[in-house]
Amino acid sequence: MGLLNKKVKKIAVLTSGGDGPGMNAAIRSVVRCAIHKGYDVVGIIRGYEGIFNEEIIPLNHRSVSNIINRGGTILKTARSTQFGTPEGKEKAVQILKKHNIDALIVIGGDGSYRGASELYAEFGFPVIGLPGTIDNDLKGTDQTIGCFTAVNTALDAIDKIRDTAHSMERVFIIEVMGNKSGYIAIEVALGAGAEEVIIPERQFDYDRMCQGIKEGHKRGKISWMIVVAEGAGKAHEVGNTITTMTGLESRFVVLGHVQRGGVPSGQDRILATRLGAAAVELIDKGEFGKAVGVLQDEINVIDIREATHKEFKHLDDFLNLVKVLT
Repeated sequence: MGLLNKKVKKIAVLTSGGDGPGMNAAIRSVVRCAIHKGYDVVGIIRGYEGIFNEEIIPLNHRSVSNIINRGGTILKTARSTQFGTPEGKEKAVQILKKHNIDALIVIGGDGSYRGASELYAEFGFPVIGLPGTIDNDLKGTDQTIGCFTAVNTALDAIDKIRDTAHSMERVFIIEVMGNKSGYIAIEVALGAGAEEVIIPERQFDYDRMCQGIKEGHKRGKISWMIVVAEGAGKAHEVGNTITTMTGLESRFVVLGHVQRGGVPSGQDRILATRLGAAAVELIDKGEFGKAVGVLQDEINVIDIREATHKEFKHLDDFLNLVKVLT
């Protein structure tokens, strides 16, 4: 644990896992706040994989100019199988030391947090986590960087699809991102006024849904919007099931990676900026192995090993509300 007692002079920042709108705002905040406090700052290109390739670049004020409004991440992101092994993590620590990096700020989701947590717990390397994931599924924070924009992007698309669904009198199934989390699907279903939402956290009753569609059709209802999280089912399979069980024509749309891109909303920019500054503040205080977030609009700090996957707090309330409103 010798590194934990060493005075930090150089901070590295990386983005890992799936990208999300607002990551650039977080990078900008980290860089400028760190420079303000007298630290040297470097960026690691392509996440943990970039450590092994030694893709490490100096960052300064100008490096992060005009990026607060840009989607994606200027540092790129990638998956790393090598980092997933104990030997890989040990090698990564040696490379970080070789470049005189004293602390690492990781912007990413649960997988990224687990990797950072192991660097801290097993090798004593100082780390701080920033919650960068559109799924909003990390503990210790009410919102994660990118979740606001992803929901708004999906809503914008669904509003357009609804016009066609109504005009052509069809059942439309919209598949949104969320392999293990139904956060985006539920938020979008409520915001778009969808009739049904299918999520990975709960078993879904297709018989009930199809019976409801048939009864609604008899009463003169002409269109349906059904939102499905990718981890709970595939849109085309849901559509085939509905057509088979109801005899009604269905169409499906997979929104896919469009939800990860685009200009970050004001909420995501402000959240990312606050969290970037909080991460640097923790390093300045000599506190490591932590993840920063916001709870009830206040900065919150939690051990990074405890910050991985959470369940959407209002899951059942929101599901019931979707049913009541339809």
